[in-house]
Amino acid sequence: MLQIHHISKTFNPGTVNEKTALSGLSLDVENGDFITIVGSNGAGKSTLFNAIAGVFYVDEGSITLAGEDITYKPEYQRSREMGRLFQDPMRGTAPHMTIEENLALAYLRASKHQHAFFSRTSKADRKFFRERLAQLDMGLEDRMRQPVGLLSGGQRQALTLLMATLVPPKVLLLDEHTAALDPATAVKVLRLTEEIIRENNITTLMVTHNMNQALGLGNRTLMMDGGDIVLDVRGEERAGMTVDNLLERFRAGAGRRLDNDRILLS
Repeated sequence: MLQIHHISKTFNPGTVNEKTALSGLSLDVENGDFITIVGSNGAGKSTLFNAIAGVFYVDEGSITLAGEDITYKPEYQRSREMGRLFQDPMRGTAPHMTIEENLALAYLRASKHQHAFFSRTSKADRKFFRERLAQLDMGLEDRMRQPVGLLSGGQRQALTLLMATLVPPKVLLLDEHTAALDPATAVKVLRLTEEIIRENNITTLMVTHNMNQALGLGNRTLMMDGGDIVLDVRGEERAGMTVDNLLERFRAGAGRRLDNDRILLS
């Protein structure tokens, strides 16, 4: 589904602020993979997501999605085929628009019809929105005419998840999307995430700081350091791993111990 071949990205090249964020990274993602990604701050996790989403073009290498070379495809065109959630629940929705209008915007943007973005939602579409909202079990189906800005952080993140998957994307990028939520809400949003991914067989990459989540969710775990992947485990090897095993494998691959307190304390 997604092939990343030897991509590199350096910010502010030739200056005192030069920073190599991605360094020859390669990754093959199979259709239906649910990959968790762990790494310290500055390891390149969000930069990898930005490269996949087209926030910037990479300096070297190529990115292929479902057989199509998207290395130089604009971000707005990639967004029709990708869903993305950020750590901040305030991103991903328009606060002054209603819940229904946000869903309509996401639905029409992802539609494959050439003129879909300039269309209007039908009564059947609104019924579809209401049914999908009801699956969140947050009562949002009865508040479709209310502005999104009135929702709590957890409700907005759940809505953003729904918007990103209303038309199942080819790839879903989850960038620590539960980290800013309170523990109870984070568990609920994570459960919703698993259900939606499983029901639609969505190929997913999820950044997390929680080592137990990294091993317990999905079918494959990556650890990043210095803009590259230093560990890639799956199958029986991953099934028998503990957090201590994962940390030791990181030390062997990166040549140093993981020093991120947020990850270690999780």
